[in-house]
Amino acid sequence: MSKKTEPIDMMKLENQLCFHLYAASRTVTKCYQPVLDELEITYPQYLVLMVLWENDGVNLSWLAGKLMLQSNTLTPLLKRMQELKLITRERSAVDERSIVICLTEKGKALKAEVPRMQQRLSDIGITWDEAMQLKTLLAKILANAE
Repeated sequence: MSKKTEPIDMMKLENQLCFHLYAASRTVTKCYQPVLDELEITYPQYLVLMVLWENDGVNLSWLAGKLMLQSNTLTPLLKRMQELKLITRERSAVDERSIVICLTEKGKALKAEVPRMQQRLSDIGITWDEAMQLKTLLAKILANAE
């Protein structure tokens, strides 16, 4: 005799994928917070630095696309990073309409802290393989949303 399963009540918060994605994102960001606080940067600033460590000297629109942000959302963040002397923002010599974002020596030096950030992920209680499976699924969601 098979057990009859009840349909999932999609009106319950615990059954919402969006809630779990949101809460998990906050949890991962919270893991990074002690190191971010020491470095005196925010998580969005850390994301900008990660992109620039890989591709320094990029224009604002490319950076906004890479971070999946609107340039008007990114601009105040970059202004603050410039005040902190982590980056420079200058008009392109090739196209004066374009703003080029470059790391300063101070911004480059923070790259040495990445291993400390990555070690914090052990606090979320999943294996490396599980983390990579999750990343793959999330990348699929993002790719399909575009």
